[in-house]
Amino acid sequence: MFKPLSIKVKVVIIIGDKYIPYENISKIDNIKDIKSTKPNIVVWFYFDKDIMQYCMQNDINYAVVTTSIKESVYSNSLNAKYIISPNNILEPIQKIAENYMFDSKILAVIKNENEIEDIAIKQIDGVIFKQIMDRNNG
Repeated sequence: MFKPLSIKVKVVIIIGDKYIPYENISKIDNIKDIKSTKPNIVVWFYFDKDIMQYCMQNDINYAVVTTSIKESVYSNSLNAKYIISPNNILEPIQKIAENYMFDSKILAVIKNENEIEDIAIKQIDGVIFKQIMDRNNG
């Protein structure tokens, strides 16, 4: 008897497009802010090991903005759902993520839908619209 093959389908993640449903995402600055967020929300914040550890220990989905490969590796190890990185390090982080089979997905920040094609060609996991992050930034 044959076992069915498990096929992993990879799609470009798009967060913030008005035509594509996406998860609610909310900016936080500290652990205290998490307690006032709605359930089932993805929180996002700038790299902070204490907040990441708290999220991991409490099964909170989070996105973290990183500025280096080292921060991205830490973020994956601390169970970030999304790693949001600047364009100048996106491709090396994506290669590392694929080589080490990160569970975290790598996202590029974009200003408009015209940038999706470039990100897809670079084989980055997905995008998040800057407007979504700005809307949730205080």
